[in-house]
Amino acid sequence: MRVLRGMKWGAVAVSASLVLAACGSSGGGGSTPPAPAPGGNTGGSSSPAAQSIKVGLAYDVGGRGDKSFNDLAAAGLEKAQKDLSIETKELSAVQGESDQQKQDRLELLANAGYNPIIAVGFAYAPALGKVAPQFPDVHFAIIDSEVKAPNVEGLLFHEEQSSFLVGVAAALATKTKNVGFIGGVKGTGLIEKFQAGYQAGVKAVDPSIKVQVAYLSVSPDFTGFNDPAKAKITAKGMYDAGADVIYHAAGGSGSGLFDAAKDAGKLAIGVDSDQYQSAPADEKSLILTSALKGVDTAVYNFIEDDAQGKFKAGSVRFGLKEGGVGYSTSNPKIDPYKAKIDAYKQKIIDGTITVPTTP
Repeated sequence: MRVLRGMKWGAVAVSASLVLAACGSSGGGGSTPPAPAPGGNTGGSSSPAAQSIKVGLAYDVGGRGDKSFNDLAAAGLEKAQKDLSIETKELSAVQGESDQQKQDRLELLANAGYNPIIAVGFAYAPALGKVAPQFPDVHFAIIDSEVKAPNVEGLLFHEEQSSFLVGVAAALATKTKNVGFIGGVKGTGLIEKFQAGYQAGVKAVDPSIKVQVAYLSVSPDFTGFNDPAKAKITAKGMYDAGADVIYHAAGGSGSGLFDAAKDAGKLAIGVDSDQYQSAPADEKSLILTSALKGVDTAVYNFIEDDAQGKFKAGSVRFGLKEGGVGYSTSNPKIDPYKAKIDAYKQKIIDGTITVPTTP
């Protein structure tokens, strides 16, 4: 299984990418300077040879600026721009769009000569299943899903493992023996993995701890990944009901949880990137930890491998053993719990603990 090379959890890269968050987040192309050239954005050298690789990236809802999943993908792309001579084009999904719109976006990139193309998020799976056969010479990657085609690679993660670790953290930190989980969208199978791992981690420490669970929308309604207002109301209800630590797996909606944590003076747990690093100063101390997911490094590795002629169809899955998931330690409040969390981490790596993937 592939190891995530040079994993740094996206903390620095994502923070840097947020400076560019206004670019391309509503469906247009966005990239780092220099100014865009026809057909995409240039990165690195302006020599003719530098234009030989054109990388397309299609964001999920929320695009750049979600301080989570999409920003990690953007950070991986930006690193590839700096290290490799590539030209890029970024396009974003819009709230409530159809599979046909996703298909049109991927076809636009392929017809414009972008190869490889990365689809960010499992919601692209139906569209990619139709597009990939139309462009057999184009290499595609999709994050968090698998599409059976000779020109598609799935980039998958053991989200349940990192969620287990932050569940342990929540159980160790709670004073009320009452914690919460907010999922973005129910019914996809993916977010349920976060829930299952989190609950298992909590119960491993103390089976008597109550875990409140709520989802912001139900598939095929994906608005739950970009609805901070609803997340804030949901989190407030959980805090009012006794929770003092809440973990979210809800993409851009997570900012609503953090707002509620600030108002309540309670703790929150982030997801995907180290959200302590990107939080406003008045919210940092409330973000106990984050369940980390190396989307940035997976994107970079895919681009680098493809540029070197190492594309492989199929799928790769990154877990604790491969360094592909984990938990953040930026907030000093996690320090008292690190030894116990790391002990559980080693048990998962050794196979002593198998983390469930369904609640």
